[in-house]
Amino acid sequence: MEQEVMTHLLEKLQERFTKKQLFENVPMSRYTTLHLGGPAQMLCEPATVEQLSHALASASELSVPVTILGNGSNMLVRDGGIRGLIIHLGDQFSEISDPVPLPDGRFALTAQSGATVQKLCNVAADNGLSGLEFAYGIPGTVGGAVCMNAGAYGGEMKDVVSVVTAMKPDGATVAYSNDELSMGYRQTYFTNEGAGEIITSVTVLLTPNDEETIRATMREFSARRREKQPLTVPSCGSTFKRPVGQFAGTLIDQCGLKGFRVGGASVSTMHAGFLVNDENGTAADYLALIGAVQGRVHELTGVMLEPEVRIVGEEAAVEQV
Repeated sequence: MEQEVMTHLLEKLQERFTKKQLFENVPMSRYTTLHLGGPAQMLCEPATVEQLSHALASASELSVPVTILGNGSNMLVRDGGIRGLIIHLGDQFSEISDPVPLPDGRFALTAQSGATVQKLCNVAADNGLSGLEFAYGIPGTVGGAVCMNAGAYGGEMKDVVSVVTAMKPDGATVAYSNDELSMGYRQTYFTNEGAGEIITSVTVLLTPNDEETIRATMREFSARRREKQPLTVPSCGSTFKRPVGQFAGTLIDQCGLKGFRVGGASVSTMHAGFLVNDENGTAADYLALIGAVQGRVHELTGVMLEPEVRIVGEEAAVEQV
């Protein structure tokens, strides 16, 4: 965006945000688990729904594009960076309620969307509430996990989500029940017709159980992740969606692509479904690797793998503030 417009946006944001909540020209490598990507023109970190509404209204008034960021675990930022305003819903937007008992014996927990899935799982376990064990170890935020209907080990967010509150682009708040969310494999209402809305909180329904039993299951899933996934190198988790009736990692492995490299990015030798940034690669390296893997797998199997990672930003450097 033009510098004058971004300067005006900064002035508007300073009306409601502290200096510690506003950042200019910040490298997105600090905010993504891939540890790559160009700078964001401007980034803010709301701590309240009111601040979030003010940020959206200010950007809308100046026609500044907005990008929503959680834990950055499923985001690939191109080397040119991100134009406009990035709204980071993280630690400052991560409160989790006390459990609320329900007539049917279950308990409701409500988390702000910036809370990590790990934090929500631990709060549930601390209170002896079962149902989120499958999610332990998923690296994203609660909002991101619900938006993409994250899942693992036979469970999905749709199994536990009761109500989701969201903010529309005009600042209006709306609530959706599970039935209204159209939650399917790696897609929901928010990835389709509700793509312009921002999840602000999520309520999950959980069942009482023994805390040690819950923790044991969580430890088991965590151990299985460590054994099979390259958790010590930068990645975005599973790079590709699962093809119908098949597994992306298996197809990539069968095509002999484990260890295949483009620049600083490669196909993990531990799990072929993970494309990793193991040698300080660029976004261009990673995108080229995605394309090469897609091409080879399609050539040998006829299957076109679809990226699960969200690709954002510009190829060429955006004008900085």
